Amino acid sequence: MTIRLGISAINWVNEDILSLGDHYTADEVLTEMSSLGFEGTEFCRKFPQDVTTLQQLLAKYNMVMSSQWNSVHFSDASRVEEELEKYKQKVDFLSAMGCKHVVTCESGNTFEDLTQNKVTIDELTDEQWSSLIDGLHRAGQYCNDKGMKLVYHFHGETVIEKPAQIDRLMSSTNPDLVHLLYDTGHAYYGGYDPLVLLKKHYDRIAYIHLKDIREAQLQELIASGLRFRTGVQNGVFTVPGEGCIDFAPIVRELLDRRYDGWIIIEAEQDPAIANPVIYAEKGRTYLKSLGLIKA
Repeated sequence: MTIRLGISAINWVNEDILSLGDHYTADEVLTEMSSLGFEGTEFCRKFPQDVTTLQQLLAKYNMVMSSQWNSVHFSDASRVEEELEKYKQKVDFLSAMGCKHVVTCESGNTFEDLTQNKVTIDELTDEQWSSLIDGLHRAGQYCNDKGMKLVYHFHGETVIEKPAQIDRLMSSTNPDLVHLLYDTGHAYYGGYDPLVLLKKHYDRIAYIHLKDIREAQLQELIASGLRFRTGVQNGVFTVPGEGCIDFAPIVRELLDRRYDGWIIIEAEQDPAIANPVIYAEKGRTYLKSLGLIKA
């Protein structure tokens, strides 16, 4: 088995709440990641978008890029063709960077109007589900043709967040075209026991995010009905070992099944409150204590 351990740049620079970590430069982020011994990271808004320049920058710190977040609006049939063309451009970029996975999430009405502090998300209609599945299959085929995998990222405050929604997505999609990004934090956030999800859909998992949840902050967020970003600002997420998720059986399951691939540590915290280096080291040390990391 070959586990490649990476860390998300979102621990330093938030992609949605632009004030969090905006002072960091690409060199500062990569210097700290490299000093901690991580092998790779996902794309960050501070990174150059030119393939050659980015490759040179990553090589300078002995790092590689594992993937990049890609929002799609496939559930809206009127936008599918336009969305597919944009998606293909992202896939081409990731392919040029040597990535093998394309992180993909149906955004729908998510992260759209940040002036609204409350959020309500309507369930997809059967027609919207059909449009989403068709779009994902077409996107997944394009990834396959490039020797890559579409990995679907279920995510808080989206239309694929809760257990029934994740299960329906898995049962409705072609396993050769749509793989699963297993995210412990977002599983718990959406009400899915991360261990149950891991066991139920392991054969679809091709990429992993490990992050933890602070239970008190989650319950406060649920009670308030406030938006996902408010939870991030209030510290609902943290690195493995610092929250309420029991990672020991999760790690045992991954080791027993001989998981082979990327594992990315995430936290999505305010770096002014939770120093990214300190917390990254905490997460790494904790996972090492469970036997997931050997060095």
